[in-house]
Parts: sequence; structure tokens; C-alpha cells
Amino acid sequence: MSELYDFAAADQLSREEILALQATRLREAVAQALRSPHYSRLGLSPDALRSAEDVCRLPLTSKDDLRAAMPWDMLAVPKREVLRVHYSSGTTGVATAVYHTRGDLQRWAECVARGMLAGGVTSDDIFQNMMGYGLFTGGLGFHYAGELLGCMTIPASSGQTARQVQMMQLFGVTVMHILPSYALHVAHYCGQEGLVMGRDLRLRAGYLGGEPHTEDFRHRIQDAWGAKFYNCYGLSELAGPGVAMECACQDGLHVREDHYLPEIVDPATGEPVPEGEEGELVLTSLTREAMPLLRYRTRDITCFLEGECPCGNHHRRLARIRGRSDDMLVLRGVNFYPMQVERVLMGIPEVGTNYCLVLTREQDLDHLTVQVELRPGTSFDDNRVLEGMRDRIAEELRAELLFKVSVELLEPHRLPVAEGKAVRVVDKR
Repeated sequence: MSELYDFAAADQLSREEILALQATRLREAVAQALRSPHYSRLGLSPDALRSAEDVCRLPLTSKDDLRAAMPWDMLAVPKREVLRVHYSSGTTGVATAVYHTRGDLQRWAECVARGMLAGGVTSDDIFQNMMGYGLFTGGLGFHYAGELLGCMTIPASSGQTARQVQMMQLFGVTVMHILPSYALHVAHYCGQEGLVMGRDLRLRAGYLGGEPHTEDFRHRIQDAWGAKFYNCYGLSELAGPGVAMECACQDGLHVREDHYLPEIVDPATGEPVPEGEEGELVLTSLTREAMPLLRYRTRDITCFLEGECPCGNHHRRLARIRGRSDDMLVLRGVNFYPMQVERVLMGIPEVGTNYCLVLTREQDLDHLTVQVELRPGTSFDDNRVLEGMRDRIAEELRAELLFKVSVELLEPHRLPVAEGKAVRVVDKR
């Protein structure tokens, strides 16, 4: 199987080699982008780009640009060369299409496979892909990566928990790809069925994506499964999962910098932030054929991690995504992210795994109620204990968010469980 691993040679490049490759590919990417109606109108010149740092000379591209360009103005190849289309749901506006050539799909699979390989996945593994297939990119992105690595790949898709667990037992699944919230739901189901991790299930590694989650939440998943779980970052506009993935060190997500040129900018001004500071991730695709994007605003808030990774990979690392600039909530003039609430809740041992933020308006004042499930086995008979726990959670949230919130304690499994992405915010204002 060693010949299948040649595509991962880029993970052995030195920092100097990466920068040189980026400079060349950046000029090629701009030249390819100029074949699209959208970028051809902007008067760009590839020859003016001498290094990767010159990317800041290019204009930013936004989701609104993609919407305005629908359906064909972002397409940089003839339609006959498009092999696949993914299409967003349009829940935040007009839906947008993302186009792929055969080469785009191959490079996408290779990027994901490199991340899986860095986590120790080999052709000896049995891989169950528990992400949705179809227009959502998560399922197909990992599916073809698993096959590229030579894994026995099970396209389980999402939902049907009993069947998922049955297949894991039957085939001896060792690696899976799953939503973070669903990973805990499946682990709880296994406990209810009396299944023992390591005896009845052989899982040793998992890949998480599709939902933002905190480090404490990841630890709960790992504890529940007795296996290592790796974070994966991607977005449909840049192909899907595999833009950046954790290695076995679990210390930041390595960007596949031979395919994506990352920047961190101030989300308000679009200007680069000082090295190591937090800001909005901006990505330029360096090898996309059908739909190259220049300086695409992801709206995801993160920063570059300093120093070298012990794994020896010199591609830059991103810190865990803290939230999205467009997910930021405002309550009585104070800005906050839902991830801040999760970070507090997951640090409290008595708290379970499901929660919901409910925003309401009463007498012209905004109010936040955090509904919190407690761990299974918690007694609801002693009101004094519950009141103390409620006050403690409310105080820790106030210290983090800098405003007062109401806390509603719930018995386990009172909140609805989604087999797709978890609903964490309900805004009734």
C-alpha cells in the first residue's frame, strides 16, 4: 500500500519549500481565477505577486459575492469539465453552488487522507463514516479519503443509532467520522445497551467535524469512547473537510498549505492582525480548478499557533475555532459566542452533554436562559442541592460573559437530540 501514500509527501516539506511552492501556486491560482466572470472583472495581475505575503494585495471574497455570482460567474472551467456540484442549504441567505473538476475531487480526497494518515489510520482500519451524504460535503469528503487509504469503508451516513452500533460491532469498526454531539449520543446509547468500550466495540480513533465544540467537550467524547478523537476543519466553499486537521499530537490543526494559503485578519477592518493574535480566518485556494476562491472570508475566529509541532510537519497550525463572527450574539450591548457558554458548562462535572441557549425579550429587555441537562444519576429530590448547583453555574457563566443569565436545570435527555447538527441557540426575540 506504500504507493498510495506518495500524496502525503507534501507534509514533509520544509518551511522554505512550503513558502516557495505557495508563491508559485498563488500566481497560478490567480491566473485560473481570472477565467471566471467574477474575477475577470476585477483587473487582477498574477505577475505582481512575488511571494505568498503578496496575497494581501488581492481583494477579499465574501459569501455575498458567491450569492451574487450564482449560478455561473464563479465558474472558471467549461461546464463539461464539472464532475460534481455541492449546494448549500441557503438557511442564511440565497443558496450557493460549489463546483468540482475530477482533479479537484482527487486533491480534496488527498487532503483529508493526509489528515487521517497523520492520526495513524492505515489500510488495516475499518472506517465507519457517520456523516450525512449528498449535498453536505462532510460525508463524501471522508468517504473517498478512507478508500484512498485502503480502509474498508462503511458509508453509514447519519442517524439510525441502533443500526450504527450494530454495524460497529459486526464489522469491528476501528475508526469513525461523526458530529461531536452525535458522538456522545451514540456513546450514551451504547451504555444503555450494556455495551463495554474495548470489549464490545473496538473503536480506537474518531474524527470530529461539522460543529464547533470546546476542548472539554472533546475530552468527554474521548472518555466516553476510550479512544482518541481528532478535530477536522473545512468548509464547503473551499471543498469541504480537510482544509486543516489535527495530527496525533492533538495540538492545533495543520493547514494543508500546499493547497490553501491562510491569513488571519481583523473581522471589522479586513486588515491582517499581528502574528499570534486572534481574528478571522481568510483562505485562498491554490489548486482549485473549477471554482478558485481568492482571500475567502470564512467568518471563523481563530489564530495561528506559534512554534513547531512535535510531529515534524511544518505546515502552519490553527488554534481550535472559537466561533464564527456571524454567530456572535449581542445581549444588552455585550458581545459573546455560544462557545463561551459551552466552555463553562463542560468544565462543571455535574453538567451533562446537552444544553441550549434561549434568548427572549421581556419588557424591551433581552434575557438569556441557559437550559442545562445534568449528568445521568443526578438526584432531583434535594431542592437545596439543586439551588446551589444552579447558583454556581449562573455565577460561572456571569464571570465568563460579564452579564447575568438564568439557568434552568433539566433531567438527562429532556432536550431534543438531533442526529444532525445540534441546535444550541433558540432566539425568540
